[in-house]
Amino acid sequence: MQTLYTHKDANIRKTWVLITFFVLLFAGLGYALNYFFGGSGYGIFILALGISFALGFGSYWWSDKLVLKMSRAVPVKKDEYRELYNIVENLSITAGLPMPKLYILHERAPNAFATGRNPEHGVVAVTTGLLDILDKNELEGVIAHELSHIGNRDILISTVVVVLAGSIVYIADILFHSFIWGGGNSERGGALSILAGLVIVIVVSLLATIVRMSISRKREFLADASGALLTRYPEGLASALRKISDDSHKLSVANNATAHLFFENPFGGDKKGKKADFFSQLFMTHPPVEQRIKALLGEQEQDQEQNQPHTQ
Repeated sequence: MQTLYTHKDANIRKTWVLITFFVLLFAGLGYALNYFFGGSGYGIFILALGISFALGFGSYWWSDKLVLKMSRAVPVKKDEYRELYNIVENLSITAGLPMPKLYILHERAPNAFATGRNPEHGVVAVTTGLLDILDKNELEGVIAHELSHIGNRDILISTVVVVLAGSIVYIADILFHSFIWGGGNSERGGALSILAGLVIVIVVSLLATIVRMSISRKREFLADASGALLTRYPEGLASALRKISDDSHKLSVANNATAHLFFENPFGGDKKGKKADFFSQLFMTHPPVEQRIKALLGEQEQDQEQNQPHTQ
């Protein structure tokens, strides 16, 4: 029987399977570089990895400052948001995590995010809209989800994924231009070489994006399961998801660079009742709300349906 424990373990395994695929794809492109450019291919491979690593390390090390600046978040005053502060403090103690820094976004859209390069530099931010519509149990569910991101070191994992994805795109672009302009073992300007290069860059870039988004969704499922286990009340998190998905407000500070950090899609595109097709889901940073609720309450909902009296 599927439980929150098995769901949590399954998402951890799936995350590492996807990262392994990422590494293999990266290694395959490195081999392709070496094949087309000989000895110089190794240098290009290291250069692409170095550029991606430098950019990724910068975003990882200063992730909290960058995201807070972009989202226009302000520090929480304990006396002004005492209930929020107490919830975060109590759940942090329960989770065995240091008390994170607390921030508020003055936004009507209900949402939240967590960031920070490690638990000692953890940050949790919530919108005023979230505080307006959620009761205490629901708010605890959302905070537990965000603390789980910190405890699961999802910022580190997402940084590794971004570095790999960036390197893959760099290498694919280099290969593509080598096919067009010639070099290595390819024939200069050949139509077949140009077509092959175009196919490579499109397929590889798509694969890198799909795997990166898939890892993001798995980490959201994992944070849901971890958060529900932390509060011992999955119904609170599920109820929060329903309320947030029904809200029509969009986050004014939302952007593609930080969208994956938020509790729910900040663009408001994945609302309850709007079912995305399979292809669209491949490029989503968050799982559909109904899938998240089903993962939290699937067994309970089935039991409730079975226990309901049948009427004719």
